[in-house]
Amino acid sequence: MNSFNLRQAQELQAKLVKAQEELAEATVEASSGGGAVKVTVTGQQKILSIKIAPEAINPDDAELLEDLVLTAVSEAIAKSQELAAQRLGKLTGGFKIPGLT
Repeated sequence: MNSFNLRQAQELQAKLVKAQEELAEATVEASSGGGAVKVTVTGQQKILSIKIAPEAINPDDAELLEDLVLTAVSEAIAKSQELAAQRLGKLTGGFKIPGLT
């Protein structure tokens, strides 16, 4: 690899590190049950919070609450992965780099 390509690789690596740092600070939110359950996740798929409205808590129907939480978490993770793919895809030109998304 000549020095020009090495320099380009180093620049790309620096941009990718910066993008990863930005994703760690970026958040997305998803909800289910008309807002009864809200989940906030970082751009690196780390769950920051799960909020459950008191009216969603019914001891006689725990399965419904479980489904609402699962739906909101799944949607939040999907949004987070989409955000990461968009931001990192701009840098990599759509080329998939293992471990980045």
